[in-house]
Amino acid sequence: MKRQVILIAAAVILLSVEATAQNQEVKTIFKGGLKSSGGYGAAMNKFTTIRGKYANIAGIYGGWYLNHKFLLGIEMAAVTNNIRVPQEFSVDPNRTLSYEYGQAGLRTEYVVNSGKPIHLAFHLFAGAGFTVQYDRYSWDDHDHLQDHSSNWFFVTEPGVQLEVNVFKWMRFSPGVSYRAAFGSDAPGMKDKDVSNISYNATLKFGKF
Repeated sequence: MKRQVILIAAAVILLSVEATAQNQEVKTIFKGGLKSSGGYGAAMNKFTTIRGKYANIAGIYGGWYLNHKFLLGIEMAAVTNNIRVPQEFSVDPNRTLSYEYGQAGLRTEYVVNSGKPIHLAFHLFAGAGFTVQYDRYSWDDHDHLQDHSSNWFFVTEPGVQLEVNVFKWMRFSPGVSYRAAFGSDAPGMKDKDVSNISYNATLKFGKF
């Protein structure tokens, strides 16, 4: 239900933008050519839930930053805390197993009024997500567990950040995003179990 509301709201916004744009000149981020080129890397932490359990997702991303507006880069992130696998979904019920979740793919950001001390940044992740069952405290049979529980699917995660220019080379960006999974079919890890809102804190370093 939550995903449906978000998708409907996004559709309404897109239709409104399209109706307004029909009577306006089309503008692009590269109007007048490439005026500025830089880049930055970021360390982020996301606070969310997977299967209704708290999940801490740490990650990094970075890329090419164009005209003080647009980032084109890559992102990698994974869960750092222990998410237990219920016995009925375990590939080895005789052991205490945990879920691992990760994602990697394309990261884009569009920054509004980058030169102002406080401004907005809209971002979108699109790429591969995976889950796997593993023994968090013993890696002796980790490959065997992966063979029986590896689960790959598509993930997209749009979001927005409030970006604060701490220094010319450093920015702090708290924000919120929504992770949507498509095609996850592992026991206990369907799309609805993986998809959820994330609250994020990010530090960015580079040439803005």
